[in-house]
Amino acid sequence: MENLKLKKEIIEKLFSEKLPTINEIEKKYSPRDLNEGAMVTRIAPSPTGFMHIGSLYTAMISERFAHQSGGLFFLRIEDTDKKREVKGATDLIVQYLEYYGIKVDEGETPSGLEIGKYGPYKQSERAEIYKSYVKYLVEKDLAYPCFCSHAELEEMRSMQEVQSVRPGYYKQWAKWRDKNEQEILQALEEKKEFVIRFKSNGDFNKRIVISDILKGLRELPENDQDIVIMKSDGLPTYHMAHIIDDHLMGTTHVLRGDEWLSSTPLHLQLFGAMDWNSPVYGHISPIQKMDGSSKRKLSKRKDPEANVAYYEEQGYPRDAVMEYLLNLANSNFEDWRKANPKSSNNEFKLAFNKLSSSSGALFDFVKLNSTSREIIATYSAGEIFDKVFEWSRKYDSKMHEMMINNPEYIKRIFDIERGGQEKVRKDIGKWSDARVEVEYFLDEYFKITKSDAINLISAPNTEIIKTVIGEFIELYDEGDSREEWFEKIKKIARDNNYAENAKEFKSNPEKFNGNVADVAKIFRVLLAGKTQTPDLHSIMQVMGKERVLRRLSII
Repeated sequence: MENLKLKKEIIEKLFSEKLPTINEIEKKYSPRDLNEGAMVTRIAPSPTGFMHIGSLYTAMISERFAHQSGGLFFLRIEDTDKKREVKGATDLIVQYLEYYGIKVDEGETPSGLEIGKYGPYKQSERAEIYKSYVKYLVEKDLAYPCFCSHAELEEMRSMQEVQSVRPGYYKQWAKWRDKNEQEILQALEEKKEFVIRFKSNGDFNKRIVISDILKGLRELPENDQDIVIMKSDGLPTYHMAHIIDDHLMGTTHVLRGDEWLSSTPLHLQLFGAMDWNSPVYGHISPIQKMDGSSKRKLSKRKDPEANVAYYEEQGYPRDAVMEYLLNLANSNFEDWRKANPKSSNNEFKLAFNKLSSSSGALFDFVKLNSTSREIIATYSAGEIFDKVFEWSRKYDSKMHEMMINNPEYIKRIFDIERGGQEKVRKDIGKWSDARVEVEYFLDEYFKITKSDAINLISAPNTEIIKTVIGEFIELYDEGDSREEWFEKIKKIARDNNYAENAKEFKSNPEKFNGNVADVAKIFRVLLAGKTQTPDLHSIMQVMGKERVLRRLSII
């Protein structure tokens, strides 16, 4: 009887404020009314810096599975680690989810308001709820206060290292686990700082089998660590907070990075201690990249592409980024896209058995750029102009000024090899590429010297270049169709001993000065300053006769 009285006194000192009862909380968070098979998934990032591409990847996967099953997807901000929180990071998370079209059914919105009846959706605003459940565990003798100082914990770690034993706070190393009520009360009266630890009943030498929806059956050791579930500031650790939130918010499937796989025995143990059903866990392998001949995880410090902001800054269309991530998620997406070229990617159904479960998806810039070029190739010139205009407003003031000063001219430039063309140009892979494809059309930005032009052309001699140019000027008619224009180019080629095609030239190279492509190269270099350009006839049409003749006159 005395012990019960002392225990009640301890609990009153540990939790001095009035807290809602477990029944009151459970009543408020009633079970969700969803159809059978509907998934409730979430993304629960910590606002500790920029948004990682892996978080966007996980959010996309979680949202797709929820919505294609008729369920819902919510955003929860896990901001209980106040020491590491970065100001503005939550806003970035919310903004980028919206920017990439990931539909959040519940949680914080870009306006700063929350939607959904299972909030608050910021863990820092749920402290009372967590304390109520932590208090419940203390009452059930499944948790206890620990008054170990940092110095004592460091001394313990040093001793474990000397003795070559497993580190952590468990069994004989759990100093405050079996303290009596009098010792605990004395520590409280001395106002010693404390945390609340979970009293684990696990045995590390025993194994449990975990059924992971992505990785299959995995055998892992039981958890025997008496982990901290409530910190000295009164906020819970991730381990405790997320199991309470996932229970109350009705989460059915937790899809998260596989760095949490080893913690799953602990999380299942906590669900069991609360007598709750756990959600289905699926651990996603991290996005990898090649580093020399080996693979490694994308690094926040080393790799700019790890930051979601990088893709916006570079000007990758959001559709391209999402299509690329879908391709990383399910390898059959590429075949689906080929079979459904005009369908929204929302029609593609993700499958758990297609998700990479072992080594992780491999990030590939070549594939990303190819995907982006294919996406941009479907846009009209007007759409490209509008998208580049908005992007350049924020990221490329020089390009933005060009577009303000020459809107119709630049629209015509973007229209080259677009709109009804069988072979659409694919030279723009991201909006930061656009300036290079536009600048040479504008006289104030186009610069090439006679000597540089001659070196790029690589003709047998300068006189041939002059002759070709002279003959072209005599024959040039701005009203010529592409076919008429090309016939004139071929005539000039024949008259100056150029083969009509590469095959003819290769069969007898000594006989010719080159082939018709080498004649076209003369005009490409003089008009654009480079040897590879979009359709040359279209370039001349857009530039206009006066500009074409002026540029050809350099030689």
